[in-house]
Amino acid sequence: MAIFEGMLLLNERRSVVDYGQRLLTHGLTRGTGGNISILNREQGLLAISPSGMDYFEINPEDVVVLDLEGRIIEGKRRPSSEADMHRMVYNGRPDIAAVVHTHSPFATALACTREAQKNGLPPIHYLTALAGPSVRCIPYYPFGTEVLGQAARVGMEGRFAVLMGNHGLLAAGPDIRYAFNVAEELEFVCELYCHARTAGTPTLLSEEDMRVAMERFRVYGQKA
Repeated sequence: MAIFEGMLLLNERRSVVDYGQRLLTHGLTRGTGGNISILNREQGLLAISPSGMDYFEINPEDVVVLDLEGRIIEGKRRPSSEADMHRMVYNGRPDIAAVVHTHSPFATALACTREAQKNGLPPIHYLTALAGPSVRCIPYYPFGTEVLGQAARVGMEGRFAVLMGNHGLLAAGPDIRYAFNVAEELEFVCELYCHARTAGTPTLLSEEDMRVAMERFRVYGQKA
């Protein structure tokens, strides 16, 4: 369509629209909560969801293109209030090219507990290995602030996810498919953990168990 001619990061913007809708259809957020971005490292630009818009009303032209310093390069909308957090993750992690922030119920519930803010999400299930040997939980900081972005970046070091205290989950990966999968599978693991704690004392996997699972995930699935 003519409206898309010459639009920067068109494929990335279309994917932001697609995966933004999946946040709702997969039960990972409600309303306009959460946000998604995809980085094109060759161009040094990222496409990020607009602030406070209904995911089913967002079109590719509503998705905002920023540079890694936070300047708006293209787009008529205000970018997500968490744009700085996304940039901070990208600037410190050359292995990351997509970020997904959710308010998924079980991950968020766990992030609201003192235990999680002290110990994070323990390795109760091998799917945790998609994110790393465990998932840390940072304390609460106001949304949209630099201090939250910095804390999230540090909390994600060596991992592809971090729980944000009294807030939600931040997941990432080398592409949007992986980042979204991390967000979805960790919501499942958080749900398991919450149920397991009501049934008894969860049995945790060992460091060696998690090391083996992480190695197996490196060769899991199909090559693109």
